[in-house]
Amino acid sequence: MSDAGMQHPVAVIIGMMGAGKTRVGREVSQMMGLPFKDADIEIEREVGMTIPEYFSRYGEPAFRKVESDLIRRTLDEFGGLFALGGGAPMTPATQDALADYIDGGGRVIYLQADPKEAMERANRGGGRPMLDGGDANARWMRLYEQRDPVFDRIANVHVRTHGSTPQMAARKVMNMIEERVVHVGVVSADDYNVRIGEGAMNHLAPVLGDKPARIALIHTQPVQRHSDRARALLRQAGYEVSDIVIPDAEAGKTVTVANGVWERLGAEGFTRSDAVVGVGGGAATDLAGFVAATWMRGIRYVNCPTSLLAMVDASTGGKTGTNTAAGKNLVGSFYTPAGVLADMTTLASLPNDIFVEGLGEVAKSGFISDPEILRILEEHADELRGFDGATFLGTPLEDVVAELIERTVRVKAKHVSADLKEAGLREFLNYGHTMGHAIEKMEHFRWRHGNAVAVGMVYAAELACLLGHIDRDLVDYHRSLLASLGLPTSWNGGSFEDVLAIMHRDKKARGNKLRFVVLDGGPGRMMHLDDPPADAVEEAFHRIQH
Repeated sequence: MSDAGMQHPVAVIIGMMGAGKTRVGREVSQMMGLPFKDADIEIEREVGMTIPEYFSRYGEPAFRKVESDLIRRTLDEFGGLFALGGGAPMTPATQDALADYIDGGGRVIYLQADPKEAMERANRGGGRPMLDGGDANARWMRLYEQRDPVFDRIANVHVRTHGSTPQMAARKVMNMIEERVVHVGVVSADDYNVRIGEGAMNHLAPVLGDKPARIALIHTQPVQRHSDRARALLRQAGYEVSDIVIPDAEAGKTVTVANGVWERLGAEGFTRSDAVVGVGGGAATDLAGFVAATWMRGIRYVNCPTSLLAMVDASTGGKTGTNTAAGKNLVGSFYTPAGVLADMTTLASLPNDIFVEGLGEVAKSGFISDPEILRILEEHADELRGFDGATFLGTPLEDVVAELIERTVRVKAKHVSADLKEAGLREFLNYGHTMGHAIEKMEHFRWRHGNAVAVGMVYAAELACLLGHIDRDLVDYHRSLLASLGLPTSWNGGSFEDVLAIMHRDKKARGNKLRFVVLDGGPGRMMHLDDPPADAVEEAFHRIQH
């Protein structure tokens, strides 16, 4: 797909006769400033007659040969939007060409219209040889029954247009085209995609598949608007939905809450073939994943994170868990979702302080693996710190945030792909977390996770500097960058002795030895620090007490 000189369509639209492929495709091309081609019009131009004439003169097999040849050529030389005829994807040669196109990063969009609406449009339009002879509606339905499962399988993007105007349908298609997708391939677990963009939640039904009958929709009260949308999408797709509200933030992430959810699932007869959808911030998606991992030893689940922190951290990587009196995330499971749908529209309802704390985890990914993240944060610090959800969507800042989310998720994907369980490379994701978790515990989880991690990174930088692994300039850079984003860089909430006791209980600790993740020379170069000198551990603590 990457041959020099070749270009490929931005997207290919498939669908039943009357689905509105040409009308919607033209709308999208105008909105995006892209050229548009309709395969049927191109074929008529090439053969010098209408498709019904060609059909009656040469028959369907000859037409399908002309059609599949034209489609393969267009896939290799056209850089706009390309709509195919209704039956085109049923031809094996076209299926192969579309599979190659998808392998090269292409988007095949199945425009899923309401059968009744599409049937009426197909009959009104005329000029459709596949509907000639006998009852056109009955023929359309027969074709639909044959084609729908094939289109569903071929497409890697599904856009449901039931009851939508062409403009509304075009907006949905455009959002899907502009979406960013990060593939998370995990050794010893199922692969999945993280989809980032406006309208990403529209993928819910295709990601869940047709196996589950019942869905437990687990969410918190503050995200009611988003859980309402998820419920509507699920019900439209024919699922039975059980609405389960859990307490907000860390209060929702306890075994007591999980037990309440298990009791609901048992009472409502949830089986191994049903599924969980988690909608909310990091604590809600963690708890939803934990419930899915433990119910009947594991059922399918999809995460719909609604905060920046959840999008970049909690919902990706397959870690699920609950907090206990002894500490954070000590009870949990490694269990991967079927998909993560990071719908950018949900960020519009985020308060500024909750958005800003998510930047702590974004900066962490920059320090451990992707210095370009640090550059973007520096360049846009003022706008990010001043985030206002009410004016966020449709601005240049939305593209900046989408890129930061994508880059941060890629960093996480790289680390968890190598290592789903908590060892080696994956541990580098815990940069700033040993002290960060201790602060959260000392503050009874009143401190937000991203803020605690920001201070934890300054602590890890101070410790690395004291032991000669990084220079003072890099410690100062931690402080100045994090502060410019509106994140805290110091903490005065407790004694060193209490913090030390909590750090010894950290999951990374080995036996009675402390274990830290620190930078070794500069961003992107990480090392494990096992059992560092006690005086350095204490001195670094005093240096974050300003």
